[in-house]
Amino acid sequence: MRKILAMALAASVSCAALLSSPATAAYPEKPVSFVVPWPPGDLEDVLTRMIAEKFQSKYLVAAAVVNKPGGGGGPFPGAIDVAKAPADGYTVGSFIIASPTIGPNIGIPELAPNPFEPLGNFLTYPFVIVAGENAPYDDIDGLAKHSQSNDVVLGHFGAPLIPTKVTKALAKKKDIKFASDAAFDELNCNTLASGDVDVMNTTLQLVLPCLDKVKVLASIGADRIALTPDVPTVAEIVPELKVALWNGLFVHKDTPQDARDKIIAVAKEVMESDAAKKLAKDTGALIYWQDAEAAQKQIESDIEALAVMGKVLE
Repeated sequence: MRKILAMALAASVSCAALLSSPATAAYPEKPVSFVVPWPPGDLEDVLTRMIAEKFQSKYLVAAAVVNKPGGGGGPFPGAIDVAKAPADGYTVGSFIIASPTIGPNIGIPELAPNPFEPLGNFLTYPFVIVAGENAPYDDIDGLAKHSQSNDVVLGHFGAPLIPTKVTKALAKKKDIKFASDAAFDELNCNTLASGDVDVMNTTLQLVLPCLDKVKVLASIGADRIALTPDVPTVAEIVPELKVALWNGLFVHKDTPQDARDKIIAVAKEVMESDAAKKLAKDTGALIYWQDAEAAQKQIESDIEALAVMGKVLE
């Protein structure tokens, strides 16, 4: 009898504990932030906003893009904010190739060792090297010749970033002499028109409004851009500088799988949408969904390619 009473008492205590403790809420139960470490307007920002809007409508919680430009520090200040946030799926990074490949190796404690894992990649940028319409050269060879006796200023998004490294490696291979260079948060039509730089590497999206008033000297990537089919790639000019410039979604390594799965489901749906296909057609970008495993292999391959580029720059 005493044994039965003890068991009943234990059961009642357990039930009371369950009733008094709130059940673990299913993800998501509060607002989700997608951190874009650049100003608004470029392709990664546009597509990440599409993901946030779809996430909000699907899961009925607030979701928004938070732009955190680095002020010449590239994506790394924004990546630090994501690394320092709780690993709960409520802060998601929308990062370029540099975040996982360069960030852990430039002395930033919050990014070393790499705290992130990819959810997947969704964009390959149409990145270009451009000059103003009045530039007295039309291609890379012409730029090289002009730079021998004229000051040429290069604009870029940050010295450690891959497009900058590609451009400087190309300059070394083709004997282009830049008198100086400077980092900007944004490089668009106004940057060239103002005379702040003579040449800049930027995304095609940012110069689309003035594409007929700039000279595209080369594109950075494995393939030519559909909107500028006559412009050679840097890889065509110097084969060892072949590298793709992608953007993906990243979370802290300790983020629960349930949260990852729900973010991935939305991102994949967005990239397969008609709106994304139209954006790709209009901008020349490659828009797709590359899963986490393939994205990780891409990162490993990129690290090897960057090692080769580093030797060129030595």
